[in-house]
Formats: sequence, structure tokens, C-alpha cells
Amino acid sequence: MGKVLDITQRLRTQNSLEIGHKGSKGEVLDMTEARQEMLSRERRDVKRTILTEFVGAFVVLPEQGLMKVALYDISENGLAFDMDLQEGSFQLDEEVAMRVYLNHSTYFPFTINVSNVRVIEDEGTVRHGANFVKGTLNDVALHHFVKFIENVSASLKTDSGDVQVSNIS
Repeated sequence: MGKVLDITQRLRTQNSLEIGHKGSKGEVLDMTEARQEMLSRERRDVKRTILTEFVGAFVVLPEQGLMKVALYDISENGLAFDMDLQEGSFQLDEEVAMRVYLNHSTYFPFTINVSNVRVIEDEGTVRHGANFVKGTLNDVALHHFVKFIENVSASLKTDSGDVQVSNIS
């Protein structure tokens, strides 16, 4: 109990051996990585859905006002958001003030530091990855907000309209 087997060397050896069937080479596949990627992709899909439909996110542009962005993903350390390609993009290491609105007038502000910027041509967007700036007034609120999103995402259901009541007498 408590022993971990390292199969890395065995995988390399197996992958380099020929299998006698029609001269093809066989591979030993490590399904752990593929499974983790699928789970990670599923978690991101759920988070994206709730974030884009549940809360409004805006970046604060000095002397211009608020610009709506689409939250793509969120974690304890940061978030990713999309902007329309025509709107331009932020620069790496740029600090940006953001607001997350829970309804049309209630929000909490926080600051992010842009760590990744890439154009996604087929979607017409620029995706920004950013880290939360720590040590700000809303660190605690932000931490609880992220935990709330993660916990709710685990049990989300999609309403397909199959339980609507049309006429009650």
C-alpha cells in the first residue's frame, strides 16, 4: 500500500517494440492524460456557460467608460475573457480594472494583470488570459465568488423548457 509504480520507462520500451501483426508498430497509450484533458474541457465548458449567461463582466477603460467582455474561464488565480477583434486588445503585463455585475446595478470591482493575449480569427475575438492582482480590497469577495462558480458548476442543469406550465385555472 502507498507504492507508486513508474511505468515511464516501460512505456518507452513498449512503444519502440514492433508487434508481429502485419509489421505495424503498436503503442501503449496512457489514458490518464486523455481522460484528464476531457474532464478539464468539460469543466471549462460548464464554467463558460454559467459565466457568460449568469454574470456580466466589463473592463474599465480610463476616460472612456465600461466595455463589455465575455468571460471565458475562471479559476482561483485568474480568468480568461474575450473581446471583439475590432475593439483591439490589452498588452501583456497591463493592469486592467474589471467589474463583475451580479445584476444590472450591483457589481464588485477587482484588478487583473494580463498574462496572455491571442487572436482567435474564426471566432472574431481576442482572448486574454489574466491573473488576479492580489492584495486588493476585494480579494476575499473574489475568492468566494470563484468558489461559488466552481461549486455551482458541478451541479448545473440545462432547462429545455419541458416543465413549463402554460395555463393554470
